Amino acid sequence: MVFDFFKKKKAELQKEEFRIEDLVLGKLKIGFLVDYDMKTYKVTACNKYQWEEGGTTDEWELKAGDETWFLERSQEDGDVEWSFCRKLPISQLEGDIASEIVRNEDPPETVVFQGKKFVFEEDDIGEFFREGSDEGLSFVSWDFEDEQEKEFLTIEQWGETKFDMQVGFTVEEFQFSNILPGE
Repeated sequence: MVFDFFKKKKAELQKEEFRIEDLVLGKLKIGFLVDYDMKTYKVTACNKYQWEEGGTTDEWELKAGDETWFLERSQEDGDVEWSFCRKLPISQLEGDIASEIVRNEDPPETVVFQGKKFVFEEDDIGEFFREGSDEGLSFVSWDFEDEQEKEFLTIEQWGETKFDMQVGFTVEEFQFSNILPGE
């Protein structure tokens, strides 16, 4: 019967989709669950950044309750680095940094977030691809590190006057566990 054929095909696809080898951090998909720091997060989006100076960044949006975090894997010249960050409004920085960027086309060398100084490290131009889209959104980013080099802060400019900020820290792949496929 035709319907039996489709049932078999669907079952085969499901088996392929959730092979045990795919339950690793770098292959997270929407709906997957992953544990970090005694919390279980659900993957709600998978995005990609392509950088002008080379390299790519894969980004997974993770939600646990009302918290939203972003797990990022950056790869450049064969080196892989993982980070965990949250996105916040740029207005949480001390001073009017957005106006300064519009005025000078660059942020100051040092920015302050919640009383902590972050020093400029590098800038880059990139394209953001939401959930596998072929249409990229162009943006400029400026990366800062705190004085202890434990946390980072990134300011992103999307168009003339739209800004985002993310604050986070580096993580290791082994810190994440219990990766499970979603529904």
